[in-house]
Amino acid sequence: MMHRIRAFEEAAARANKEQLVLGAIHLSIGQEAIASGVCRNLRTDDYLLSTHRGHGHTLAKGANATAMMSELLGREGGICQGKGGSMHIADFGVGMLGANGVVAANINIAAGAAHAIKLKGEDGVACSIFGDGAINRGPFLEGLNWAGVFKLPALFVCESNGFASTTRTEAMTSGDGPAARARALGIPADEVDGNDIVAVDETVRAAVNAIRGGGGPRFIVCKTYRLHGHTASDPAAYRPREEVDVAWKNDPIARCAAILREVGVKAVELEAHRDAAATEMDEAYEIAKAAPWPDLALAYTDVQDIGDPRERAF
Repeated sequence: MMHRIRAFEEAAARANKEQLVLGAIHLSIGQEAIASGVCRNLRTDDYLLSTHRGHGHTLAKGANATAMMSELLGREGGICQGKGGSMHIADFGVGMLGANGVVAANINIAAGAAHAIKLKGEDGVACSIFGDGAINRGPFLEGLNWAGVFKLPALFVCESNGFASTTRTEAMTSGDGPAARARALGIPADEVDGNDIVAVDETVRAAVNAIRGGGGPRFIVCKTYRLHGHTASDPAAYRPREEVDVAWKNDPIARCAAILREVGVKAVELEAHRDAAATEMDEAYEIAKAAPWPDLALAYTDVQDIGDPRERAF
């Protein structure tokens, strides 16, 4: 899955360079262990809410890569008929309720989804993945507080990559960080190396089991690093090249491969996984490029028309 996410993002970067992407895209290269480790512990009927940097989360939740790529290009066959683009991609069929271009907004939506699960008496989980920049916005407090008060089946995962857009998070965050804020609201919180797929998997599994058992919300901080700029077009000149070079040595895919080699997995098998992922995403890209534009009539579907609101409101 990490190889598939990396290959998808690399194909998306090519599409952006070729000016085929409609709107900005935000790549998650370097953060693949979080998406993979979180989503492998979620069922299809669990809910996932993501961020503007949500390709990896969506793919790991089970969405179709070709439909996702078509969506980025605004083409027919797109997962949202070409209307959502990168930042608002969704696939209700796999429980992916949507990425969100509004920072931290997905936290409140996840709390609402979790409350629905509780009211219906189900054993599902609503998971919200957000960045460390989101912890300084109002919805963070509102969503966590609501989940804590009602002991909702919610998993909050903070992808702490060190940056809020182009600003270092530490320069804009008071106190001891996201885990401390969650604990202050009575929500158990763990901090984990987000580039260690084994650690993420084990931590998320324990949290999800506790939530399904009626233990209320859980919070996990996954510490990672964003290897590319804020958007695919951002050269990230606000950080030294040497810092990025050091971060590449902590690449989660390379770390996972090293572990697998230690337990006897052959290098040729690992290379086959990588190559298969690259082939899959290259094909998805070519299919998306060849797809036609959506029928113009679709512009008027999925739009709610309630007439003149003044007539109804007054």
